[in-house]
Amino acid sequence: MSIILDGLVTALQPINLLLLLLGALLGTIVGILPGLGPATGIAVLIPLTFGMEPVSALILMAAIYYGALFGGSRSSILINTPGDGSSVAATFDGYPMTKNGQAGQAMSIAAIASLFGGIMAIFGFIFLAIPLADFALNFGPAEFVLLFLFALSIVVTLSVGNTIKGFLSMFIGLGIATIGVDLQSEVQRFTFGIPELIEGVDFIVVIIGIYAIGEVLYNLFNTNQPKTTNHKIGSKWFTKEQWKRSLAPIIRSGPIGFILGALPGSGGTISSLFAYSAQRSLSKKPEEYGKGKVEGLVAPESANSASAVGALIPTLTMAIPGSGATAVMLGALIMIGITPGPLLFEDSPDLVWTLINSMFIGNIILVILNIALVGVLMKVLHTPPKVLYPIILLLSFIGVYTLGYSTVDFYILLIAGVIGLLMRVMDYPVVPLILALIVGGDLEQEFQRSLVIYDNALGILFASPITIVLGILTLLSIIFPLSSAWFKRKRRRKQTPSQST
Repeated sequence: MSIILDGLVTALQPINLLLLLLGALLGTIVGILPGLGPATGIAVLIPLTFGMEPVSALILMAAIYYGALFGGSRSSILINTPGDGSSVAATFDGYPMTKNGQAGQAMSIAAIASLFGGIMAIFGFIFLAIPLADFALNFGPAEFVLLFLFALSIVVTLSVGNTIKGFLSMFIGLGIATIGVDLQSEVQRFTFGIPELIEGVDFIVVIIGIYAIGEVLYNLFNTNQPKTTNHKIGSKWFTKEQWKRSLAPIIRSGPIGFILGALPGSGGTISSLFAYSAQRSLSKKPEEYGKGKVEGLVAPESANSASAVGALIPTLTMAIPGSGATAVMLGALIMIGITPGPLLFEDSPDLVWTLINSMFIGNIILVILNIALVGVLMKVLHTPPKVLYPIILLLSFIGVYTLGYSTVDFYILLIAGVIGLLMRVMDYPVVPLILALIVGGDLEQEFQRSLVIYDNALGILFASPITIVLGILTLLSIIFPLSSAWFKRKRRRKQTPSQST
């Protein structure tokens, strides 16, 4: 108990509180700007940590990390432009809430959902860090193949009523993911002689293109819509009724994000999409999701915040990055003299408990900061389209250029924007494409490794109890929604003749 209190005292030192505030502010700004994201934010700001005490440097980087996840949903809610992949799910119901005149309520309740998700994950970190790290070690190539397939099946089932379009969208994403060099055979695929495509297509470029550029193009070409973005601002604070509807989804989604975040390679995108899909599946009115339902916003936000804490578990306990941002953080920690691994909790418990206490304080600071910024950020909605659209385009191109400093990414951005426009016009779901693009490369590599280990594809399904469970869940996630839809259609057909008589 004394070491926990010592960690709290260290976290409350003026210099560490100042670094917490600085990291939270910088992280929020980085999260709002399309294309940057927490990994880029930490990488760019690493020089700030030179000469710092290790614990202070860790506090600053962690604050930037989860601050960027907080901020990423701001642009998703306001202008339908995710800051990074983990903020994609916030566009599903967050942006419709903005169009319904509930921008302030959406941002304030998203901040509270992130706070609760983060706090639940911090408690999970305290009690489950070592057991979850040990569990993650059981994941080999076969387990990751089934995990990724389960994630894809969950997301495709969001397209109930458009299942075929959902699968087609997924296959498009998997196709884009194959661009580049196959690491096993070293054969170039679909690079068309362009050197910049050898390393593949950055999914962040595609996400920004589909959402930001696609949104601008849709509004420019959609003559049926009034050329204005002056949505009603509404209240800056959510109602009691919205809070009652949000509490259960927040509590359910936090553990989902924490557990998935602790699995190396899963990240906030999978966690938030899992949480959204689970919440939609549990709803009695799933057809209302995607139209501005508050439960559809708070569920992924809670999971996204919790996944950030979960991702620190393999990073600190096994020196295995849980996400792209923690991979950058891992390198930075080693540079400043912190050696992550199993002995960190024994050799430097003061550092660990200071970090945990700082995350408690940091999440509270972030909520206060984000809610204080609601009024300022909502002024974006009063910006005329002729000003707002060029700003969105400018931020998108700047964000994409900072990813790889390549002009080829500009062409990919524009192509992705046209794809986003066509998918929206033709009513194709975008999420299966995005997730397939994100996990496609890892799915292929893990599948190839598992084939070498188990000699044949069917052996993957029976590699371990984990693969068996994930295989069963994958089948159920596909069969259950389809069968439910079939029974509903059958019931409607029976009711229609009786009503006509």
